[in-house]
Amino acid sequence: MGRFSIPKLGFLLLCCLAAVTEATYLKYKDPKQPVGARIKDLMSRMTLAEKIGQMTQIERSVATPDVMKKYFIGSVLSGGGSVPAAKATPETWIKMVNTMQEASLSTRLGIPMIYGIDAVHGHNNVYKATIFPHNVGLGVTRDPQLIKKIGDATALEVRATGIPYVFAPCIAVCRDPRWGRCYESYSEDHKIVQLMTEIIPGLQGDLPANSKKGVPFVAGKKKVAACAKHYLGDGGTTKGINENNTVISLNGLLSIHLPAYLNSISKGVATIMVSYSSWNGKKMHANRDLVTGFLKNKLKFRGFVISDWQGLDRITSPPHANYSYSVEVGVGAGIDMVMVPYNFTEFIDDLTYQVKHNIIPMSRIDDAVKRILRVKFDMGLFENPVADNSLVNQLGSQEHRELAREAVRKSLVLLKNGESADKPLLPLPKKTKKILVAGSHADNLGYQCGGWTITWQGLGGNDLTSGTTILQAIKNTVDPSTQVVYSENPDVDFVKSNKFSYAIVVVGEPPYAETKGDSLNLTISEPGPSTIYNVCGAAKCVVVVISGRPVVLQPYLSSIDALVAAWLPGTEGQGVPDNLFGDYGFTGKLARTWFKTVDQLPMNVGDPHYDPLFPFGFGLTTEPTKQQ
Repeated sequence: MGRFSIPKLGFLLLCCLAAVTEATYLKYKDPKQPVGARIKDLMSRMTLAEKIGQMTQIERSVATPDVMKKYFIGSVLSGGGSVPAAKATPETWIKMVNTMQEASLSTRLGIPMIYGIDAVHGHNNVYKATIFPHNVGLGVTRDPQLIKKIGDATALEVRATGIPYVFAPCIAVCRDPRWGRCYESYSEDHKIVQLMTEIIPGLQGDLPANSKKGVPFVAGKKKVAACAKHYLGDGGTTKGINENNTVISLNGLLSIHLPAYLNSISKGVATIMVSYSSWNGKKMHANRDLVTGFLKNKLKFRGFVISDWQGLDRITSPPHANYSYSVEVGVGAGIDMVMVPYNFTEFIDDLTYQVKHNIIPMSRIDDAVKRILRVKFDMGLFENPVADNSLVNQLGSQEHRELAREAVRKSLVLLKNGESADKPLLPLPKKTKKILVAGSHADNLGYQCGGWTITWQGLGGNDLTSGTTILQAIKNTVDPSTQVVYSENPDVDFVKSNKFSYAIVVVGEPPYAETKGDSLNLTISEPGPSTIYNVCGAAKCVVVVISGRPVVLQPYLSSIDALVAAWLPGTEGQGVPDNLFGDYGFTGKLARTWFKTVDQLPMNVGDPHYDPLFPFGFGLTTEPTKQQ
């Protein structure tokens, strides 16, 4: 003991303290450091396994804490309708996401995972969230400020459940309504789709003035990373067949399908999802020229590129026929994060083998990881990886429901109003003796929300979430003395014998998503047509069509007095009678061409043989009325 003098001991202690401090200072964990320096520092410490882990996105059902730790998983997602429990509360969601996050943070380098979800018309997988109109209706509004507010509200509701990343917006330009995803597209006209990219600053926050082009930007804990999808040409496939082949010249591809991506990149979109579809026979998931050559190198996109669900599997036909080939060409094309989503060990093993055997160069892995880490650093995920309950009251808030109701009003298109302009049927009187409400879609919240609502394909009925059906909304609107009679599919005698002042018939399509929505006939679902004939043949009637796209209407048009396209309005059905009864005027103009017969398809504005039932841009207007 006597050998050490006190000063020497003090010096040794100081050295030890300095060494400990030195060991705990990690440049990549220092928010004061520039993002580039943090990425470089972190990547210098990462093993190949940790890098490939960052590139792997798995479904929540397989994302146990052990898996997160063992494979250094970089991202988790909820597939459509994949929830921690039926009717789960925001607190339940937060607990689930945080459990996975804590596992990621406990790894050697503590890189946070990023959780993603489809929030394509509000936070649509979550019970009691506000469900906004689908994009097909929002395009009608041509109102970028409204869309930006919807992005802002959606971000808050997603963050209310502890989730920081959404697979939205879909900026497809749907050129053929036979496509089952046409309702996810704002318009057949790329200029309207470009306007609607204003949802991105709503979701992510406004880009700071001095931002570098192509660099992702997410403004903190009340905002989410967005994802422009599906790159490129998803809305242009032959006959609208989902995931099929878009046959078009390079000039056509770049002038119709690309423009909205330019806007998205200039607004700092964090991620871009590749399309299942092919361009002139080449799968987009394997198209190195367009993903790396064009998107990354020419357009200077600096966020990360993500595959679609099992997007690598579907490079081959049949899917998964040669997975190691799919990994080679998919990752080789420039895909940074792979939405595996289940067989992640196969993906990790195949990719690891290919890197170790120089089939895929290490530089390609480093490019992917750098981009993923850039998004995670840019959005503050390293500083705030764990969610708290501070935003739970944002889910389905009254303010957001009012915004959705406004969006419904502005998305309605009045296609017919009386036999002549001087004898309009709308607006309807609130005070009258007796009115009929009929049709399969009048009292069906699931039908009015459409696909991608609570489940992937959507649901029928009124038990899926909270909202207002059109029937309920009509009852809320009319004078208390007006008798409202509801009959889903009445016969002619019933309508005639009741001597209704007028009737409101609500019919349309059932819910669907993706390939299940592909349709070659585009008809209103039964018994819709007979309901129209029975009611409109015997009473003054307004028909409200609930659909994800234009449908066959020509045969019924002459028997209908007034006709409204309401698209897929979501949970806030009150927006429909807001216009029908004149509290607000109709202002919406078609953002899609309404065909006469399906034989005309595809038919878009500007085509040489343009002969629509209602042209692009059409929409009658009404003035608001003061009714006591």
